[in-house]
Amino acid sequence: MEIVGATFPVPRNYLDRILNEGKNVFVKPATLRIRPGMKIIFYASREDQGFHGEAEVESVEYFTSVDEIMKKYKDGLFLTPEELRKYERDRARWHSRGRKPRPWMVVVLRNIRKYPNIVKPKRFIAVSGRYVRESEYREILKKAGL
Repeated sequence: MEIVGATFPVPRNYLDRILNEGKNVFVKPATLRIRPGMKIIFYASREDQGFHGEAEVESVEYFTSVDEIMKKYKDGLFLTPEELRKYERDRARWHSRGRKPRPWMVVVLRNIRKYPNIVKPKRFIAVSGRYVRESEYREILKKAGL
């Protein structure tokens, strides 16, 4: 089965910025290979768990510095500068000792849409995310009411 996209857990309050407030730049450490044209299906972690919406990947860039990301993407970022810096500090504590940290993946989104219904995933969504195959994507859309 063909991979059509990926899903990543995002705390609900940050997810609202993408689905409701027009923020279109998603940032996270690079864990999966994302390409333009793929779908990103957003999973709300913590409260209201489930798939809440999706977007199409317009472009993907990789950075080693959050300063470069903030300078280039400013107001489009779904995280504030303070939140991105905290993410960077927290991430430094998470990565394995002696291993070089992964670059930051910056995904510019288009065609963002919120689902009419929240869809509970069949499997756990790890912080690293996971790929979504075509059959699962069709099932998500059906359960979302689309």
